[in-house]
Amino acid sequence: MSGLELRGLRKRFGPITVVDDVQLNVPHGSFVCLLGPSGCGKTTLLRMIAGLEDPSEGAIVLDGEDITAQPTHRRNFGMVFQSLALFPHLSVGQNITYPLRIRGAPRDEQRRRACELLKLVQLPGFEDRSIDQLSGGQRQRVAIARALALKPRLFLLDEPLSALDAKLREAMQLELRQLQQQLGITTIVVTHDQREAMTMADLVVVMGGGRIRQAAPPVEIYRRPADAFVADFIGSTNLLPLQADGRGGASAFGQPLHEIRVPAGSNGAVLSIRPEDVQLTAAHEGMLQGRVSFVRDLGATVETFVDVAGQRIVAVSTPRARTLLRPGDAVGVRLPAESCVVLPP
Repeated sequence: MSGLELRGLRKRFGPITVVDDVQLNVPHGSFVCLLGPSGCGKTTLLRMIAGLEDPSEGAIVLDGEDITAQPTHRRNFGMVFQSLALFPHLSVGQNITYPLRIRGAPRDEQRRRACELLKLVQLPGFEDRSIDQLSGGQRQRVAIARALALKPRLFLLDEPLSALDAKLREAMQLELRQLQQQLGITTIVVTHDQREAMTMADLVVVMGGGRIRQAAPPVEIYRRPADAFVADFIGSTNLLPLQADGRGGASAFGQPLHEIRVPAGSNGAVLSIRPEDVQLTAAHEGMLQGRVSFVRDLGATVETFVDVAGQRIVAVSTPRARTLLRPGDAVGVRLPAESCVVLPP
């Protein structure tokens, strides 16, 4: 099957364009995270896919069928909202079978499907419990089970884990990913949590200003960001302004970077390097020279902040690898060429 294809989607609210010329191919059976800051257009894009918003321009094609004008109830998509939208006056089983009941499914089929889904989401025997008796994680599982009741063609989730505490959230991320792999259903999740996207997705779609800035597997997004926006939004990075010499070399803060090569016409380009790739050396031995301004021991890692000509560079190491540096110490900073990405101006 060809999966989901978004062709030039735009959405305008009056004079404001909130989704701008989105082109995206989602392979059948993949797990996609729409990731970006608040207001970037990711939820509006999901609502257009669901049929809850009409595109101003463009087309939505699923398995070769143009569904742009198809009403929501005919798309047969499962959706989990941020609020979960469970019915407090109905039991767990009644919540799950609600989509089947309004379509006139026989009671035996409803009961069988509820039992199947509760077993799938690891809540067997919960059919008769009330929603008020459930924990946050259990309610999340019930909402997922209800969305899967009709065996949807597409599974859509809008920030489904945002209300959970950190530990439960991480557990649910793994459960949701394993469930998706077990079912093989094409799944699209909206999130602003980078860790969530990196944990679950086959394809991360980073959005900014209504546009897709980069769509790629998580490792590629992290290691080879398309621009400074993506590099800065995904995880932590050091962004250093470069001065090109016109011969393929570059400098930063007036100090030459002998191992870094840049394309012609790279004036105004930015170098991105992740903190865990920055190496601190003895003074006068690195590419750049600076002084330690702050050291933060986080237990599993140690962050060392270095001031280089007024610019902060962060290096992360493990406690075993840390050197005994203190604020005020002079240090050299080495930027391994294989870990550096030169980004466009």
